[in-house]
Amino acid sequence: MSLRAITNLWKVTKSGVYHFQLCSASSNAARVVFDTKLKRLHKDRTAKLEDVAVFEYLKKEAAAMVADRVADVKRSLPLTLDLGCGRGFISEELSQLDGVDMLIQGDTSNAYLLNSCTSVLDTQSVTFGEENLPFRDETFDMVLTSMSLHWVNDLPACFKEVLRVLKSDGCFIGMMLGADSLFELRCSLQLAELEREGGMAPHVSPMIQGHQLANLMYNAGFTLVTLDFDQLVVNYPSMFEVMYDLKGMGENNCAINIKPIHRDTILAASGIYQSMYGDLEKNSVPCTYQMLFMIGWKAHESQPKPLDPGAVPKGLNVKMS
Repeated sequence: MSLRAITNLWKVTKSGVYHFQLCSASSNAARVVFDTKLKRLHKDRTAKLEDVAVFEYLKKEAAAMVADRVADVKRSLPLTLDLGCGRGFISEELSQLDGVDMLIQGDTSNAYLLNSCTSVLDTQSVTFGEENLPFRDETFDMVLTSMSLHWVNDLPACFKEVLRVLKSDGCFIGMMLGADSLFELRCSLQLAELEREGGMAPHVSPMIQGHQLANLMYNAGFTLVTLDFDQLVVNYPSMFEVMYDLKGMGENNCAINIKPIHRDTILAASGIYQSMYGDLEKNSVPCTYQMLFMIGWKAHESQPKPLDPGAVPKGLNVKMS
């Protein structure tokens, strides 16, 4: 497949990875909650770990679930974009049997892209931010994303960009963490800080709820929006292993103006976590990850449309055989 229409936008480096200037949300956009530079540093550090694969169980599970939904789209998808690809977990799960010929992988971390997973697909790696996609209008047949959008400051702008680069009748399939994720850790830290310091500050990043996600997608212009969710509960020896694995995933907090936690507060939070949620028989504590899955389509005249109000006659008109 010729990519001339796309590659003329790219600047090629010696490493073979394409780079763009990473732009943050515009000045009139939504409030900045996350430090995107700090999150990029988290990703860069994670990508250079020798045992990076040990911490990728959650991202690989999420990518497999996204790939399952791609398999339900029974059509040819010559050019597909993986938005916030990480180390290319979705590319590991896809094949040409899914109808994908070329997969463009994009992330804010160049280290992730240079240390990407192997794939049977033809892939190209691009460095850019999720809120400013450096592609022409109506470029991709499908856009995918997994475990990335919960760090985006301006989700409405991101969804509008996704809609812009999609072709007519193109499909957007994604997954992001929901508001019930890490609720055990969040509650334990809040109670411990309230007890030891007389107040509390957010130490777990804010996340979106399902109905809010649906509203954002409809407002962005997507049609035939479908949402579902799943919960993955992982058992750990203690709260400290939860925090250690989150750091290993590159999923540690990057909110603006993070308040440091005192040592005594962390120890108290670990005890609260164990007493409120722990399993004494298994000597472990659970950690919940709520996965929100979204599917949306770019409008096309061939898509089914809702009837006008009042078009359906009142009452039942059923012929009995």
